[in-house]
Amino acid sequence: MIELQPESVVFVRAFLATTVGILVLFVGKALNQRVGALREYNIPEPVTGGLLVAVGLWALYLATGYRVIFELHIRDVLLVYFFTTIGLNARFSDLKAGGRPFVVLCLLVSLFLVLQDALAVALAKVVGWSPSMGLLAGSISLLGGHGTAIAWAPVIAARDGIENALEIGVLCATVGLVLASVTGGPLARFLVKRHRLEGPVNDEPEVGVHYGDSQPPIDYFSFLYSIFAIHVCGIVGILVQQLMVGRGVNLPLFVPCLMAGVLFTNVLHHFAPRVPWPSRTPALALIAEVSLGVFLAMSLMSMELSSLASLAGPLFFVLAMQVILAVAFALFVAFPALGGSYDAAVICAGLMGFGLGATPTAMANMTAVTQRHGASHVAFLVVPLVGAFFLDLLNTVAIRFFLTLN
Repeated sequence: MIELQPESVVFVRAFLATTVGILVLFVGKALNQRVGALREYNIPEPVTGGLLVAVGLWALYLATGYRVIFELHIRDVLLVYFFTTIGLNARFSDLKAGGRPFVVLCLLVSLFLVLQDALAVALAKVVGWSPSMGLLAGSISLLGGHGTAIAWAPVIAARDGIENALEIGVLCATVGLVLASVTGGPLARFLVKRHRLEGPVNDEPEVGVHYGDSQPPIDYFSFLYSIFAIHVCGIVGILVQQLMVGRGVNLPLFVPCLMAGVLFTNVLHHFAPRVPWPSRTPALALIAEVSLGVFLAMSLMSMELSSLASLAGPLFFVLAMQVILAVAFALFVAFPALGGSYDAAVICAGLMGFGLGATPTAMANMTAVTQRHGASHVAFLVVPLVGAFFLDLLNTVAIRFFLTLN
């Protein structure tokens, strides 16, 4: 389960890596239960534990020279589990309520992309970088995340001769993930307190339970039905993805699985009303909380913070300005445009999540907010749809536009 490899690398196999991820989630939950400020500012539990372990592994590297690398393919399965539960919880009545927020959020993301890249290019000129290198500290790495950074880094390297474009992009994406995790919750708290917003009293969150609530009863069959439904949607999602790939359309697996969950939840009861199909049940909420928690814990604990030691002053300055832009945009543009409601505050936490990090980070931010202040079915429908379907497309258009200008 553990391999010592050349160049002072400790490689942790998938099973043990997942076990460590579970332990990290335990640590995060224990710290959040004991430190009231972490709950008050809506810091996600896996972020608390994951960052602590990442710092510990960095200290180990400084003391011994050994780097710990985790095998993470089980983490990707947990991501599919989580987004499938989101689809299973979605109802067409929410789609009707979420129609306007969905359109508004798409427009907001389009505007934010332009502002994020414009700021990155402008700051690049200030610190003496090429505009293309500035884009690596813009939507390529921040809104796009690690996958987009890895995909575009060779293009930037070939275009402008930036040999370490990949390292810069991955570094920016890593820092962005941390910044997204620690800013979204506090921003939503500020909006909730400032505008005296309240979530629904009786509705349970899609993920987990409210802080302070007793754990709801979960029986054998409700849990088994939930696991079975997730796997049925997973099978359909895999088949759809294979068909799409055969036609030249490459979507992440969690996207068709999410849509399969939406379809089954809203259609099946018309044709098979006696089938006990799970939707917004305590068992499904528990599975969602565990799968997202372990996924994010594994993502954060596996960050190689040793690479941050080489973070240059100009790069830190650019990323700090990007955080200020994201916070100002959420407060003064997105929140009013979304209606200034409780749902708008939760969506803003999600916007900070994928605006600086990734869609799973957005979901974790919103989970932390709703567990404390109340459910937001609209936010949990709108944010993953924008993140899954439109984010990468809009980002690609913005990146190509700014590359043609420089």
